[in-house]
Formats: sequence, C-alpha cells, structure tokens
Amino acid sequence: MTGTPLRVGLVGYGLAGSVFHAPLIAATEGLVLDTVVTSNPERREQARAGFPDVRVVGTPDELFARSADLDLVVIASPNKTHVPLARTALEAGLAVVVDKPVAGTAAEARELADLAEKRGLFLSVFQNRRWDNDFLTLRGLLAEGALGDVWRFESRFERWRPQPKGGWRESGDPAEIGGLLYDLGSHVVDQALVLFGPVTQVYAESVVRRAGAETDDDTFLALTHANGVRSHLYASATTAQLGPRFRVLGSEAGFVKYGLDPQEAALREGERPGPGWGTESEELWGRVGSGESPLTGGGRPVRTLPGDYPAYYAAVAKALTDGGPNPVTAAEAAAALDILEAARRSARDGMAVSL
Repeated sequence: MTGTPLRVGLVGYGLAGSVFHAPLIAATEGLVLDTVVTSNPERREQARAGFPDVRVVGTPDELFARSADLDLVVIASPNKTHVPLARTALEAGLAVVVDKPVAGTAAEARELADLAEKRGLFLSVFQNRRWDNDFLTLRGLLAEGALGDVWRFESRFERWRPQPKGGWRESGDPAEIGGLLYDLGSHVVDQALVLFGPVTQVYAESVVRRAGAETDDDTFLALTHANGVRSHLYASATTAQLGPRFRVLGSEAGFVKYGLDPQEAALREGERPGPGWGTESEELWGRVGSGESPLTGGGRPVRTLPGDYPAYYAAVAKALTDGGPNPVTAAEAAAALDILEAARRSARDGMAVSL
C-alpha cells in the first residue's frame, strides 16, 4: 500500500485502546496513530512513552475539533459511550471503527449503520476474535469438510477470577452495558454466526456467582441455527477447571482444541506483530478424530494456523484506500446483538426465545 498514511484518532486508552488498538494501528501499513484521547494522567504518559510522536488530548471534543486533520476515528472507550461517540464521528464526516459491543441494542447498531450509509462513510466493528488462531484453524477444517456435517458447536471463553475486579465492566448499572454476556458473549456469539449463520432460537442461563459481583459472571447460551447446527456457548469468570476452547462434533469426526489464542497475552506483555506472530507450540494443537478422547491420544493432531489480529486493521486500511470489503460490518454486529438481547430475556424469564 502506497501514498500518504491515513491519520487515526483513538478515543480511550484503557485495556482495549492500549493493548489492542494502538499497537495494531501502529503496526499497520497505511495507518498512522495521530491522536490518543484520555483524561487519565497515567495513561497519557503511557501513550506518550509507547508512541512518542502521538498527540495526546484529554477529551473527545478536542479530537473532533480537529476532524479535518483525521481520516479515521477508533472508539475504544467504555461501552456506554460507543453510540454517542460513533454518531458524533460520523456526523463529523469521519470513518469509524468501534470496539465491541458497538451498542447496547441491535436497534442502536442499525441506526449507526443507517447514518454511515446515508453519509457514505465507513463503519466497522472490532471483532478481533475472528482472527484467533483456533478459530482460523476451525474455519479451515470446516471448509475442507473434515468433520462431515456439523451437529454441535461448543465454544468456551472461560476464566478463573474468583474476586471481582470492579470497574464499569462489572458494574450492575444497565447503562454501563457491563457483564460477561455483552463482553465475552459478544465474541462467542459472533464466531458462531460467522461459522453457522442465522439463529432461530436462543436459550440462556445467566447468573451472578461471586460475592460482591453486580452483574453476570457465568453465562451459557444455546443457539439453534437455521441450518440445524446447535451452538452451546459458555462465557464465565468463575470456572475453576477450564474446558476446551472448542469442541465441534460432526457426522464424520470431531475437533477439540484447548487453550486461548496467544495474541492477547503477547500484546499485554508489550510484544508487537512481526515474524512468528500468533503461532503456538505443537503440544497445544487441537485434534481431529472419532471414538476416543483427545486426552487419551484419540485422533490426529492438527497444526494450529497462526493468529492474525493485524489482518483486521490491514483490511480497514484497504477498505478506506482501495475500496476493499469491510472486515466486520455494523449489520453483522447488530445480528449478534439480536441474540444477546434474546439471551438476556431468556435468562430473565427462564424460557427459549424465538427470533
């Protein structure tokens, strides 16, 4: 990609902004991190230390006052601010990337999509887990037909965090859009939709397990896809023994994969994309087979494809400069929010919800 790099403003420099967005933007050819918005003094110094050439401002208003100097705004601030900030950016004529969840409701996501379309602007949602190593590997196996007809997809995003950490992500205030259903649930639902398409029915169990916790920390969703596949999805902070990340059962074989993609851990440690990025050692590879547990040697090992979070922003840059496809549309994010909203109703009422 040649020409003048696109200038990016990043709103928010907490976990999402500092660990994911800023490093990936800086590593993408055709993009340059121009401005970071954070009012936190420690985070301001952190941004300057990590990116000495970046401009740091304290408020979104200061960023939007310079909208003519920017090409793209990335919204990585708390969930409740996603919709108003994205709307302001679009009204300022800027292309926008919003961290997941793009909104608290599917209706709000579709309103943003309509605004972007009306103004002829790019709007994308950061669903980085589409580029996890295990997910890319599974997509390859399904494309090959290695499992036959898929009957059941089990996906677990489990952690062991017996003490609440606090903050807006664990707030019980509905306005904060916290809790695991909208956090990790956004990932597992999005992946299920990418793999198996539209959903006709949702059943969910969502509970608060930890003392002092204010919002859901242990959630299960059962989705019935229009093509007959059943997805069983788990998002939990209270799992003392972690299950397989994926267990996929088909008419010919099954695939089991343990462990999380290594990219988040690498980014947290300050590593940056480069040679060997996103790879894992052979002992962590999943296995494909039938009739025996992979833990007792059943099946054959399947090399895990490298994870590729940088591919998201590479696709964003290509979409803005060369007219390439949007890597994750707001319409896709709205479809996932339809399911999350149905899951919330199902867990509240104790019954399945038809879509």
